[in-house]
Amino acid sequence: MTKTDIIDIVAQGTGLTKIETAAVVDGFLATINYSLATGDSVTLRGFGSFRVVKRNGRTGINPKTGKAMNVPPHKSPVFKASKDLRVSVEKGVEDNALEPV
Repeated sequence: MTKTDIIDIVAQGTGLTKIETAAVVDGFLATINYSLATGDSVTLRGFGSFRVVKRNGRTGINPKTGKAMNVPPHKSPVFKASKDLRVSVEKGVEDNALEPV
């Protein structure tokens, strides 16, 4: 599923236009991006949480050349699914009758 697919489904379910829905989705994603960039975490109950972790520097291998290379320390966004989301995915659509908006 792509962002466009999400916009289409949400627009149909809410009665908003696709342009309005796209603005809402873009704003939502921009807010998550901004929060992570400033070091905050984002928690969506029943869905999961986004946070930033620091990765230590290490020596890696360039897959093209096979030579060792230095990978500097960096920050990475991570997502941890909530228990509700994990259970829902495990059950599947048929068992828990999930419907999009």
